[in-house]
Amino acid sequence: MKGSGLIRVGMAVWVVIFAAGCGGDEGLDLVPGVSRALAQHRARTISDLRYEISLSIPERRSEPIAGRVVVRFELESTQAPVVLDFAQPAERVLSMTANGRVIEPVVANEHIRVATRFLRPGSNTLAIEFLAGEGSLNRNDDYLYTLFVPDRARVAMPLFDQPDLKARFSLELEIPATWEAIANWALRERRIEGERAVLSFEQSDPIATYVLAFAAGRFKVETAERDGRTMRFLHRETDPDKVARNLGPIFDLHAAALRWLEEYTGIEYPFKKFAFVAMPAFQYGGMEHPGAIFYRPRNLFLDESATQNQLLGRASVIAHETAHMWFGNLVTMEWFNDVWMKEVFANFLAAKIVNPSFPEVDHDLRFLLAHYPAAYGIDRTAGANPIRQQLENLNEAGSLYGAIIYQKAPIVMKHLELLMGSEDFRDGLREYLGAHRYGNATWPDLIDVLDARSDEDLHAWSEIWVNEPGRPRLQAVLESNGDTIASLRLRQWDPQGRGRLWNQRVRLLLGYADRPAVKIDVQVKEAETEIAQAAGAPVPEYVLINGAGVAYGNLVLDERSREFLLEHLPEIDAAGVRAAAWMSLWDAMLEGEIAPRRIIDLALRALQAEPDELNVQRVLAFMTDTYWRYLPLSTRQQLAPQIEALLWQQLEAAPQVSLKAAYFGTYRNIAVSPEALGRLERIWAQEDMIAGLPLAENDTTALAQILALRAVPAADQILDRQRERIANPDRRTRFDFVRPALSADPSVRDRFFKSLADAASREHEPWVLTGLRFLHHPLRAQQAERYIRPSLEMLEEIQRTGGIFFPLGWLSATLAGHNTASAADIVRSFLQAHPDLPPRLRGKLLQAADPLFRSAAIVAGTEVPD
Repeated sequence: MKGSGLIRVGMAVWVVIFAAGCGGDEGLDLVPGVSRALAQHRARTISDLRYEISLSIPERRSEPIAGRVVVRFELESTQAPVVLDFAQPAERVLSMTANGRVIEPVVANEHIRVATRFLRPGSNTLAIEFLAGEGSLNRNDDYLYTLFVPDRARVAMPLFDQPDLKARFSLELEIPATWEAIANWALRERRIEGERAVLSFEQSDPIATYVLAFAAGRFKVETAERDGRTMRFLHRETDPDKVARNLGPIFDLHAAALRWLEEYTGIEYPFKKFAFVAMPAFQYGGMEHPGAIFYRPRNLFLDESATQNQLLGRASVIAHETAHMWFGNLVTMEWFNDVWMKEVFANFLAAKIVNPSFPEVDHDLRFLLAHYPAAYGIDRTAGANPIRQQLENLNEAGSLYGAIIYQKAPIVMKHLELLMGSEDFRDGLREYLGAHRYGNATWPDLIDVLDARSDEDLHAWSEIWVNEPGRPRLQAVLESNGDTIASLRLRQWDPQGRGRLWNQRVRLLLGYADRPAVKIDVQVKEAETEIAQAAGAPVPEYVLINGAGVAYGNLVLDERSREFLLEHLPEIDAAGVRAAAWMSLWDAMLEGEIAPRRIIDLALRALQAEPDELNVQRVLAFMTDTYWRYLPLSTRQQLAPQIEALLWQQLEAAPQVSLKAAYFGTYRNIAVSPEALGRLERIWAQEDMIAGLPLAENDTTALAQILALRAVPAADQILDRQRERIANPDRRTRFDFVRPALSADPSVRDRFFKSLADAASREHEPWVLTGLRFLHHPLRAQQAERYIRPSLEMLEEIQRTGGIFFPLGWLSATLAGHNTASAADIVRSFLQAHPDLPPRLRGKLLQAADPLFRSAAIVAGTEVPD
């Protein structure tokens, strides 16, 4: 590239200059991370990229991992140095050759720069011996695994770490002879050399660096054949009954997802091998490495008492990761500003894939409940972000992830499918996949394909739905003439006052107490839409904008509708309508239009009448959130016996194990009265049994921790005994890690919190978040306020050192247990004191703090903030 490009990192401006004809090291100023300018230059000048990677992994985790990488590529010209990425100190680069010549590489700002005098147009070979960085290798005493998304391959080894430089990888691992290993592609050879084993893997198809993967350690190996394909599954589960009970469904669900995707896309599974691993303490629900999908074990190995949501969740995460083989791996985003594209299709299609495996489930209702509450939880906040975000450096890519990508974007795709028609939408996706297979693409590439198949202006549609944050406010305005409707208009407006209009199709529902509801389908494009079909109809008891469970926005209820639903919602026949009504009432409560006590009262009545388990679990979630977050302590104490009694009554009456498990989970999480705690202690001690509900180790562990959190007299003895019950060493290690956060001794909790300042103490992120939730539980919130400001001060380091979901998880776990004005003031004070906080991190904090700001106002009886 000639000339210069600007990269903004924080408040600094860095200039990347590729000087024409530069023959030395000068001419290329680099910043940490992978800048957009550097990535674009490399994508234009480097091609036919291949890596040969060798790593020697000692059995003792205290010993370093030695590595060698050979990088072969075609270079368009030698006008500028070649820059590899390696986020390690210079001393970890042990030696280097370029085209057979020993060179002294320039290592600075997380890069290795190779001067033009060592390069040539055409074929080049670089060979580097190094000590691997361990920040993305997740080393434990007897296993390790890679996790390179989004830009952490460069933490482990030198390479070109950007998604549009796909490469073919060859991998050789030297490991202890007693260990197993897995990588993206099939094992070609395993040879034993004394106490060591050397494993050579076949060369990969072209893949991006962020999905390069391997794992090694003490794993058990399961194999199965489905549809003529052999699948391999590595895990560390020690309960043989749990393994036997779950193996069949795990393999079946993967096979079903593969069949569905091959049919839908018209493309056979695009890689040579299919295998997966259940990885202890894995940071995410799953990660889609081709040939080596990694999962969190609890997502695969379910207990006998699994709820319907847990069964659906397992099917969904399997379908999601399998869909990535086509959307993300076969066709990969060009840059991480389009990371949402791989996630949206994985989630959107997963919702379709699971349907045949659960014929008894209302899948439209499942989609509504799985996506809308989480998406609204971000989009209603001052920190809301658009689906497609700008990104200047890959070291900020982790901050792009969240519910807007995973939950709102699938809703938006569903709207797009409705606008286009399902067949045109599917055929457009097939065309897109075929045009870019094993390559890279952007959102404009796809929207061009889809726009050509639609009468709608999809570019204009995309500008609002994809490139803008937030949601519209919609309200039905009814004028009557006696008992009949004179006019009905649907108004939408932009809460930010910018005049934006969201194009969507909605189903307006006119609900009556004594006759069937009237359904009116409307396309909303303008600020006001006249509903001519409603004129002359009887005045309804309520008007619901989301009658089909598809409309997206703050769907405002008029006072008549609100009051009717608060009294009669359980009497509505359609499960999807009940769910949609609950969401509108929840929005109204969060805006201060409904007292939280009325939500509790409605929930207690609704649970006794609700026949659909998905709705039961959503109502339980709303009730639990209201109970702990939006009620003052005195009201909680007053309501606790009534709520506990109702939950126990419903548990005993529930006909299915999964429904019993849902009620019991809520009962133990809400229980505070002496009677309820006594019952839980007897159940934990196996003195009492719950008819029809088998309890597994995970259940008794949760009971022990809940009892300790309530500071029952025998808390320490209960925890000691529970530790003895835990047979699996990984789960026992987790139990030991979080135990100090449960202590009744504030000094022990203080030491636990202070230990988290060390990044090494945060390497098992799910454990850290569990510990933080214990520290900040509402029962201990007053004492835990002192941890809020130090936690916020650590935020930028948390982003630098943690996984993609960790910053928001850290913030949410810190703030979720608080509902006081003093806690809200701590957050506001921090924001005022840090005006230069990176914008996306500031957004994450505003997202996490929104429930705190609202609950503090509601509990104090002051005006709820917008």
